[in-house]
Amino acid sequence: GHVTGVQTCALPIFYFQMKKFDEAKEYYRKHVALDPKNAEAFYSIGVINWTETYQPRMELKKKLNLRPDEPIKDAKERAALREKNLALVDEGMQMLDKAMAARPDYDDAMAYQNLLLREKADLVDDPAEREALLKQADDYVNKSLDIKKKKSSQETTGQVTG
Repeated sequence: GHVTGVQTCALPIFYFQMKKFDEAKEYYRKHVALDPKNAEAFYSIGVINWTETYQPRMELKKKLNLRPDEPIKDAKERAALREKNLALVDEGMQMLDKAMAARPDYDDAMAYQNLLLREKADLVDDPAEREALLKQADDYVNKSLDIKKKKSSQETTGQVTG
């Protein structure tokens, strides 16, 4: 049967809410295969990957009594988390790069790229590399805020969007 646009949008969101991340991603992958310029689909895969990697990292930090911004000093724990998260982080970053290539002013994609860089920073062994990744993350935050500012100043007072 033919799937209408409305169902197409609702399905991955339903999967996402059910925490069926693989099904949701599969769905978006089909989308980008059909439409490689589909910035939202690339973005959505990036968001799902971040969601999948953020939770285990925060659980680990809680278990190790670390603040969210503290590095994971325990090399064994870090290696185990890297095993679980690194491929997802890298894939998410690639997807967001594609989203930004399709739409250069995609501020939300930049905001998530910042988040994924922070995930990656906690997986690397070298403190200098960690710092470099966090700096890159900050650059994306600033870029995304600049674009948000530009967008809101372009909107005339008559067209305030909620």
